Amino acid sequence: MNDRLDAEGRREIPSSLYGLPERREYPMPDAAHVRAAEACFRHCPENLRPELARAILRFAKEYGVEVKSSTVLSYAEQTDYS
Repeated sequence: MNDRLDAEGRREIPSSLYGLPERREYPMPDAAHVRAAEACFRHCPENLRPELARAILRFAKEYGVEVKSSTVLSYAEQTDYS
């Protein structure tokens, strides 16, 4: 199975399955994509990292993925006051 999504595959995924739904970035329709989002976390803009980190943890729980990144875990604890 190919875990990569092409443009058509990305369009078919509902916004609710993205780590950053308003930007439609970091799709997480399955466990493999949760792990990919965790691995690519460092590429996320600084101001969006807490939101993405919380989404990664939410999807990881849903798909039974263990999040190992201490960076993701620490950002998930941050509160957004903007």
